[in-house]
Amino acid sequence: MMRTVYINGDYLPENEAKVSIFDRGFLMADGVYEVTSVIDSKLVDFDRHVTRLQRSLKELEMKLPLSVRELLEVHQELVRANRLEEGLVYLQITRGAPPERDFSFPNPDETPQTIVLFTQSKPGLTDSPLAKQGIKVISIDDIRWGRRDIKTVQLLYPSMGKMMALKSGADDAWMLQDGYVTEGTSNNAFIVKNKKIITRPLSNKILHGITRASVMRFAKESQMELVERCFSIEEAKAADEAFITSASNFVMPVVEIDGVTLGDGTPGLVATRLREIYISECRKQAK
Repeated sequence: MMRTVYINGDYLPENEAKVSIFDRGFLMADGVYEVTSVIDSKLVDFDRHVTRLQRSLKELEMKLPLSVRELLEVHQELVRANRLEEGLVYLQITRGAPPERDFSFPNPDETPQTIVLFTQSKPGLTDSPLAKQGIKVISIDDIRWGRRDIKTVQLLYPSMGKMMALKSGADDAWMLQDGYVTEGTSNNAFIVKNKKIITRPLSNKILHGITRASVMRFAKESQMELVERCFSIEEAKAADEAFITSASNFVMPVVEIDGVTLGDGTPGLVATRLREIYISECRKQAK
């Protein structure tokens, strides 16, 4: 089935959707994006994703080209049109396509922004076989730009990190700065030691994950001990368990770091329970 996508006010078959070669998202990575999970054909954490989207746009001196209500309607229409039960809705907004390539920002009154949305079907998102066995990660240097809190489309190095992991027989990479773990290629990183859940505090050095925030809230509500502080890769390897959070993985257990097995090599009790809680709560709150 050919997907219906949304581009600049129009719903089109995916093979008819086109963006200008002068678009600054293509030429300059001058754009932001969001990915919202879909469970049971409903949107997970939509309001929080929009709040982060607005913050990212503000940091880049851009505006949201649609109202929040219109944006919700577009998301819901794409879910309906594509009969999406489990998966993702991807949203990208760029500064638009000025007549010429230039490092200076174009006049927003003369150059409309580009907004694109499409769906990705992911059957088994809530019942992932990978979550039952856990993933393996490697560590790599974090050489990204300094504003990782802005969810921009500058994703080359995370893509390279993912490929480094796959080539080494792992599933993902955790990035390191000054010896401390920042985050995964497209996710936030957590470790568990003596029943304490440890994750890096928010700053410009990591993405302010929506799933991260929800999982932390559910952990606190479940009386789990949570500590926000930096942790080294050596500490991670000595942890009882570890996991990542993201819109496309929810809570995903980590069972190996740089070839070192965590615990008995199977998903830990904390990560497994948090995944169960997260999915259950999302089903209640999705719209």
